[in-house]
Amino acid sequence: MATDTDERELILDIEGMTCASCVIKVEKALGEVQGVGEASVNLATRTATVRTTGEALEPLMDAVRSVGYGVRPHSDERPPAEEVLAYRRRLIVAVPLTLAVLALTFLVPDAPGAMWWAWALATPVQFYAGWPFLVYAARAARHGTTTMDTLVAMGSLAAYGYSVWAVLDSTRNDAIAMGAEPVAHYFDTGAVIITLILVGKFLEARARMTAGDASRSLLERAAKQATILGPDGQERTIPIENLHPGMRAVVRPGEKIPADGVVKEGASWVDLSLLTGESVPVDVGPGDEVVGAAINGHGRLLVFITKVGPNTKLSEIVRLLQSAQGSKAPVQRLADRISAVFVPIVIGIAGATFIGWSLFTDQGPGTALLHAVAVLLIACPCALGLATPAAIMAGTGRAAEIGVLFKGGAVFEVARAADIVLLDKTGTVTEGQMTLAAVIPVNGLTEDGALALAAAAEAGSEHPIARAVVEGARARGLTVPEASDHRVEPGAGAVAVLDGDEVRVGRPEALPAPLEHEAASLAGRGLTPFAVWRDGIPLGLVAVADRIKPEAARAVARLHSLGLEAAIITGDRRATAEAIAAQVGVDSVAAEVFPEGKVDEVRRLRAAGRTVVFAGDGLNDAPALAAADVGIAMGTGTDVALAAADVNLLGGSLSSVADALELARRTYRIIAQNLFWAFAYNVVMIPLAVFGVLNPMWAAAAMAVSSVTVVANALRLRRFGRDRTGAAPPAAAVGATPAVRAVA
Repeated sequence: MATDTDERELILDIEGMTCASCVIKVEKALGEVQGVGEASVNLATRTATVRTTGEALEPLMDAVRSVGYGVRPHSDERPPAEEVLAYRRRLIVAVPLTLAVLALTFLVPDAPGAMWWAWALATPVQFYAGWPFLVYAARAARHGTTTMDTLVAMGSLAAYGYSVWAVLDSTRNDAIAMGAEPVAHYFDTGAVIITLILVGKFLEARARMTAGDASRSLLERAAKQATILGPDGQERTIPIENLHPGMRAVVRPGEKIPADGVVKEGASWVDLSLLTGESVPVDVGPGDEVVGAAINGHGRLLVFITKVGPNTKLSEIVRLLQSAQGSKAPVQRLADRISAVFVPIVIGIAGATFIGWSLFTDQGPGTALLHAVAVLLIACPCALGLATPAAIMAGTGRAAEIGVLFKGGAVFEVARAADIVLLDKTGTVTEGQMTLAAVIPVNGLTEDGALALAAAAEAGSEHPIARAVVEGARARGLTVPEASDHRVEPGAGAVAVLDGDEVRVGRPEALPAPLEHEAASLAGRGLTPFAVWRDGIPLGLVAVADRIKPEAARAVARLHSLGLEAAIITGDRRATAEAIAAQVGVDSVAAEVFPEGKVDEVRRLRAAGRTVVFAGDGLNDAPALAAADVGIAMGTGTDVALAAADVNLLGGSLSSVADALELARRTYRIIAQNLFWAFAYNVVMIPLAVFGVLNPMWAAAAMAVSSVTVVANALRLRRFGRDRTGAAPPAAAVGATPAVRAVA
C-alpha cells in the first residue's frame, strides 16, 4: 500500500457535471484507476482533487471520459465568467422566443397558423437553448448512467415530442378546419422548462463565480512585473514570469514585492494585509525575509529573490485554499449515498405517475404526461450536490481573505463540537519576542559573570529565550565565552561544555531555598526564570520577559462568547503562567509541561469526552497540534507546526483563533441548512407533483430556485467580518492573585 509520502495531489477541471449524481460517477471512475488513494470531486468548483502514486494525468482523464464527462488539467487561467457567458448567450435566444410561444398559446391560440408558429419558435429553444441538457443526457445514456440533465431532457422532450405528435396527427386527420377548436399542444411547457432552468443555471453560475473569487483574487494580488538590478548596476523591468531565484529586485515605496526573498539593502515596513488580513505593518531590514505580493512602505529595498512562481508563499496559500475548497465535509456522505440512486428512482416515480393518471383517471394521456414531466423536473438533485461544496467554497474563501486557511472540510464539522481551546503561551498568547529582564547571581559570581555563562550555553539554541539571553549579554557589552558540545533538552533548557565544565541553563528546580524563593518571586511578576549551573553547582538566575499580545484578553473573551473554555498550556513555571493567565482571563492553566506532556494533556481531555482545539506555533507544539481534534498553527510559527495543523493562520494574531472557530461553526451551520433545504424540498415537492398540484412550469421554476437558494445561502458567509472593535478588558495587575485553576 502506498504511503502518504508516495502520493501526490493532482487537480483536474471537469466539464459537464450538473448534479450530485455526476459527482458520484466521476469519483467512482477516478477511484478505480490504479494508484489512486482518494478522489474528491467538487460540484461547486467543477474540479476533481486526486491523491495518487501515479505520475501521468492521462489514465485519470481517460477514466473521467469513460463515464461521459469532459476533462482537462486544472488551470487558474481559465476565465471565471466562461460558464456565465455561455448561459447568457442561450438565454438571449430563449427568453424572447419563449415569451412569443406563451403569447401564441394563451393570447391568440385561434390565430391562423398559431400552433405552427409556436412549433417553429419552440424548436430553437428546445434544440439550441436546451442543447447542453440534451448533449449531457445523451452522453450519460451512452455510458448507461443518469444525471439531472436526464430529467430535464426527458421532461422537455416529452412535452415537445407530444406536441409535435399532436399537431401532425391533427393535420393528418383533417382535424383542423375553419372555426375548429385549437389543438392542445405543450410547446409552451417545453420552452418554459428550458428557459426557467437556464435562468436558474445562469444565477447559480454567477453565485458560484462570486463564491470562488477568493483564490482568483489572491492570484491577482501578485506583482505583474519586477525591477531587476543587473550585474552592471543597471535597473531593468521584466515580466514576473521571467523572474528567477538569485536575481536582485529593486522595490520602491508603494510597490509590491515581486516574489519571496531576503532584504539585502534598505529599511522599510511592509504591509502584509493582502495576505494575512492583518493591518499592522512589519518593519524589515537587511537579513529579514519578505514575501511576494506584500506592499513596500516608505523605503527603497533591494531584495535577493529566493522563491518564484509556484514555490512562493502566495502560491502555497492558493494551493491550500483550492485543496480546502475541493474537499468534503463528512456530513456530505449521506447526500452522496442518496444521490447515487436518486435519478433512477425519480424516473421510476415519473413512470408510475404517468401510468397511474392514465389508468385511474379520465384526464387523458396529455394530462398524465404533464404530471409525469412535473415529477421529472421538480426532483432536481442540483441543490443536494451544491449544499455542502457551495458552503465550503464560500467559507474557505472568506477565511482566506482574513488570513485563515482551512486544510479540509472535516474541520467545520469537528469545530462545531469543540468545547475547550488549549493555548500555547509563548508566541500564541504572548509575542514570543523575549527580552532579558533580570540576572540574580549567587556563590560570589557577578551579574555579568552569571549572564556570560548562561549566554555561552544558550548560544547553540535558536529558541526565543536563548536568543534573548545571548542578545542581552551582547547588549551589556559582554564577551560570550566559546563553548562546545551544545545540546538542547526540549522543554528543559540548554547544555554546553566550557573549559571542561558542564554549563547548564534550565528549569529552576532543586535549588537552595533562597534561590528558589527568588525564582518564585520573578515568576509571580510574570517573568520566566531559569537557573544557571556549572558542574551541578547553581550560580544564579536569569529571567526573561515576554509581552502579552495586545489583543489576547479580547480574543479570550471572544472564545468565551462562543461557549468555549480557554486554557494556557506551557512548559513555563506555574507562577509565571498563572500571572499571564490572570491578565488575559483564561479559565485554567497547565504549567511545567514538556512537549510530550502537551500531547498527553490533549489525549487526557479527549479521553474525558472533550473536543479539543490546540493553538500553538513552535516546533515542540507539532505533536499536540496533530493529536488535537482541531490543530491551529499561528502564522508566526515553524514549518513543522504549520504542516501538523488543520488550520493555518497567516498572521500571528490570537484573535484569528476565534475568527477561525467562529467561521468554521457558521460554515457548518450553512451546510446543515442547505442539506435540510435540499432534502425537505424533494420530500415536499415530489408528492405534490405526483398528485397533480404542480404543473411542469412551476416545477421547473421551483427546481431553479432550489439550486440558487443553497448557493445564495452559502454566500452569506462572505459577509463574515472580523471583530476589530472594542477595547480589551483591563489587565490584572502583574503579581495579582490569579483567578485560575488547573486544566480539568
